[in-house]
Amino acid sequence: MTITSAPADEYLAHRTLYIGAEWVAPRGTGTIEVVSPNTGLPIGDVPDGTPADIDAAVAAARAAFDDPSGWSGLPASERAAALRRLADEFDARKDRIAALVSAQNGMPISVAGQLEAVYPPTLLRYYAELAEAQGPDVRDGMFGGTVEVQRSPLGVVGAIAPWNFPQTLASFKYAPALAAGCTLVLKPSPETVLDSYVLAEAAEAAGLPAGVINIVPGGREAGAHLVEHPGIDKVAFTGSTAAGRRIAETCGRLLRPVTLELGGKSATIVLDDAELDLASIGNELFVATLANNGQTCFLGTRVLAPRSRYDEVVDVLTAFAASMTIGDSLDPATQIGPMATAHHRDRVEGYIAQGRAEGGRITAGGGRPAGLDAGWYVQPTVFADVDNTATISREEIFGPVLSVIGYDTDADAVAIANDSEYGLGGTVWSADPERARSVASRVQTGTIGLSRYIPDPIAPFGGVKQSGMGRELGPEGLAAYQNLKSIYR
Repeated sequence: MTITSAPADEYLAHRTLYIGAEWVAPRGTGTIEVVSPNTGLPIGDVPDGTPADIDAAVAAARAAFDDPSGWSGLPASERAAALRRLADEFDARKDRIAALVSAQNGMPISVAGQLEAVYPPTLLRYYAELAEAQGPDVRDGMFGGTVEVQRSPLGVVGAIAPWNFPQTLASFKYAPALAAGCTLVLKPSPETVLDSYVLAEAAEAAGLPAGVINIVPGGREAGAHLVEHPGIDKVAFTGSTAAGRRIAETCGRLLRPVTLELGGKSATIVLDDAELDLASIGNELFVATLANNGQTCFLGTRVLAPRSRYDEVVDVLTAFAASMTIGDSLDPATQIGPMATAHHRDRVEGYIAQGRAEGGRITAGGGRPAGLDAGWYVQPTVFADVDNTATISREEIFGPVLSVIGYDTDADAVAIANDSEYGLGGTVWSADPERARSVASRVQTGTIGLSRYIPDPIAPFGGVKQSGMGRELGPEGLAAYQNLKSIYR
């Protein structure tokens, strides 16, 4: 990727919000200041959305949805054409979007160029095709006659996206919702708001009708107001388990549909026949364990190693972590960038200290990299001689910290993997695909990979236990934004 202008070299100040397909003045006077994790210096600011701004955005989305000749009433082919236009406009801005995301949350630009720049238009085109392909569903009734199953859009969606993959995870919500005929209010995370303005520009250029997508940056107050707003018909949230639990409580009281993709503490299970040559598995291992500086919910940060090869696994991971290039997130050579915020770096360092205090042996990292004093950097860190009861093995760190845990048998590995409050991702590494699949099938998780991991747009993505409820992606992701009505004939 060629970056024509690094966002760190310019200060971006926005003074309006995108509501009802117009750039409108905010109702409040507060601002959200965006600080570069590479330098600790401000790089932009936007209005801090208030409950009044949320009210205006919901009203615009409500009007767009309730109009019988509007978005929800359009033929699927017309909505699909609009989604493809939006995908094209996103593509035209993809380098800018990737650079802005990288500048705000520390995601290496090489990762942002592969995910943040690519996943959203891919999903828009996928769901456009899926919506067009949905035809009449008429079934022969068991008691005579026929049953027509009618699919209609749920209504107005309140979508809340996180800071770690702000564009990708926002598209998990708006792509299927728009394809289904819903309208949205999207609230980006305060840490990553600058890129949301480029998404709004793309929506405007694509000619999406007024109120179909509205974007209001804001903090917890704005988010809580959106979740409980009487004009919202469904909530879609990606974020922490603690915040997800509060949202679930609100939606449960309101009997409001909700999709929650929350935290994780997944297992990377290395079987005793696994190939451990970093030259051949290094890239896949990186994606599964350290992608986006460890700030990824599905990462397998608990590495389960057979005792017969425990020292070998530790040595491989130690060399792997030590080989990472740490630096400015906008440098194409960087593999590990800074933590998103100073507060988050403190949190990660607190877990490293806790792991050391509980007897863990650090074999790589454990501190801040030399020569990078301005930003919020943490070295990729590997802990050996820990078990599954250690704090760093139980709690989501959301940073580049791996714990290597020994096991005796395949059944023992599965039991340790399942001994967690979470269940979102994971991998099984083996030279025998069928053996790996057998182990993977017994792990209590929403997704799992065999010697690799990447969420595929065609497959449902989500977690079990405290990793969430509901599914995104795949046909199931579209169904999550549809009402089903049975008409008996």
